[in-house]
Amino acid sequence: MDPQTDPRWRAALEKVAPGTALREGLDYIIAARTGALIVIGDDEPVQPLCNGGFTIDTEFTPQRLFELAKMDGAIILEAGCDRILRANVHLVPDPSLETSESGMRHRTAERVSRQTDALVISISQRREVVSLYLGGERVILDQIEVLLAKADQALQTLQRYRSRLEDTLDRLTELEFDDLVTLGDVAEVIGRFELVQRTAREVARYIAELGTEGRLVRMQAEELTANVDEEYVLVLRDYARDRAPRRVSAIRTQIGALTTEQLLEPTIVSAVLGLDGEIHSAEDHLRPRGIRVLKRIPMLPASVITRIVERYSTLSGILSATVADLDEVDGVGERRAIAVTGGLERIRRQARA
Repeated sequence: MDPQTDPRWRAALEKVAPGTALREGLDYIIAARTGALIVIGDDEPVQPLCNGGFTIDTEFTPQRLFELAKMDGAIILEAGCDRILRANVHLVPDPSLETSESGMRHRTAERVSRQTDALVISISQRREVVSLYLGGERVILDQIEVLLAKADQALQTLQRYRSRLEDTLDRLTELEFDDLVTLGDVAEVIGRFELVQRTAREVARYIAELGTEGRLVRMQAEELTANVDEEYVLVLRDYARDRAPRRVSAIRTQIGALTTEQLLEPTIVSAVLGLDGEIHSAEDHLRPRGIRVLKRIPMLPASVITRIVERYSTLSGILSATVADLDEVDGVGERRAIAVTGGLERIRRQARA
């Protein structure tokens, strides 16, 4: 379970983000230096691990959480953090479960998270550190100032990666019109897409942790990632052996699982695209279908783009077609045929500018 990408971790971080009632209660506990052990959700598996304490089953408020944390035992909350179920509970997880922690409270927290699907929060009394445990993995909550600094650094990296992606896409477009695209060119573009998306996921984690404090970070991230997903899919549809949406989605998943080193190997990218039987090196020639370029022409429906691509197979074939040729394609018509030829010429001039 990767805290950077796993949706369960994203949901856990959102529960304790600034602006939530739970975070307010945690801040009270930190300020008072009382420490705490809090278990959230997965009620049935957690119950056998509970010994002693007392049942409360009352509405959650930050003040109640703070007062109950003054006792030594754990506090049990329901999954939505709307109710406090039990307090002053002694947790008894399986002692044979491995743990990398040294303190008793943190060892208990890690083992409970390994034995159940609950989110466990451990607040250190001395160090004022908040640790989240989920599935045996640990994430330490940073202070707001630290998070904002990390988020700003990640945003700067995302901005650089997005700028380089745009440059490589412009170069790819120029090569496509000249029919000079190689596997190395396509692999480089795909690698740039992945760098942008992986950095965007890191920024998204900071946004989740920042909660109400992350509004400006969220706005900047949304601007920097605008249209990236759509462009990525169009590139894959242009070059993958099978351009069906379901297959393209599977290819994206496979590429996402590649390491940074593997992304630098064009032959590995070629295999994921399904081209390994015909493409053997980075210098081998590839021909785009032209879907991405056609998508840049205004008012051209996806169904019409599909019919044009099915008729001419490649961008070079589409470029050689006259207005009369395009007019014969089902659903195009003369007006759209003129728009396609004019639009392609405009994009060609822009690519070479």
